[in-house]
Amino acid sequence: MTADAPDRRSKAASKDSVLFLHGSASVLEALYLQAQAGRWGLSAERWAATLERSAKKRLTPGTSTPRQLEEYLRALHLQDLALASACAEGCEAAWEQFFASYRVYLHAAAAAILHCGASAPEATELADSLFADLYGLDGGKGAQRSLFRYFHGRSSLKTWLRAVLAQRHIDSIRAGRRFEELGDDDEQAANSHARTAPHASLGDPHRQRYVALFTRALQAALQKLPPEERERLRYYYAEEKTLAEIGRLFEEHESSVSRHLDRSRAELRQEVENILRRGFTAANGAAAEPGLSDAEIALCIEYSAENTPLDLDKLLPRSKPQGPAAGKRSL
Repeated sequence: MTADAPDRRSKAASKDSVLFLHGSASVLEALYLQAQAGRWGLSAERWAATLERSAKKRLTPGTSTPRQLEEYLRALHLQDLALASACAEGCEAAWEQFFASYRVYLHAAAAAILHCGASAPEATELADSLFADLYGLDGGKGAQRSLFRYFHGRSSLKTWLRAVLAQRHIDSIRAGRRFEELGDDDEQAANSHARTAPHASLGDPHRQRYVALFTRALQAALQKLPPEERERLRYYYAEEKTLAEIGRLFEEHESSVSRHLDRSRAELRQEVENILRRGFTAANGAAAEPGLSDAEIALCIEYSAENTPLDLDKLLPRSKPQGPAAGKRSL
């Protein structure tokens, strides 16, 4: 990669990135500082393009209000997004940080998915196979084809990496099952197709099912929370009240509200994972579903975090009549 390649890409990206974020200069500057994007040498234009690409995955230009856009951007995992963007640009310092921070985690995540030790050859192979695609070596086009371009900051980088590993593991199982049914001629054709579509897993045909299962599990988990905890969640996520406003309603300090919300979120996540692991019995017209593996649960969480707006009015119904909701945060 030439030294001026990132600058050329930044200039090209900036031509397309001012329309959606027009008028958000002060917000972009604040987010640039919060993300510590400067430490990786990311230009303000490149950072704006990164944020716009993320926003366009969730919001529609021309229909989203400036407030919705700002709230979306501020909710992103900004430092993770800056690191991933810098890695995709080929920044050596960013790559050194990524290796130092995530290599051990990737091996542990692979081990958890495969139910083996972190030093087992199969765990090492699964984890290390991801680095080439993250670096963008496929096809000889360098970082322009880095897998990091699919990371938009909606979830943490760790969650996203675990989901990518889980998807690869599931794809390998499916491929093995398909190949068992193929003849020699068909196997050669299938291998040829697999080489031409290294990232086909990103269009997972099971995505919609995983999202539906996550929503079903979340609804069941919410019902297990005490009414007061559900009410706090409703005020915060469905009605977008501030911590101070919720504190006045519950006659408690906003720091206490924050602690209650943190505890509720942790309990919800654990219960959602338990429900998905157990599976569902047929009820209320919904079909029975078998329990999911840890890899499939990781995909459920990642897919739901990335692209799916939840109907919080339905998941968190009001306990008593109130005014219309002002907006919705993401759980």
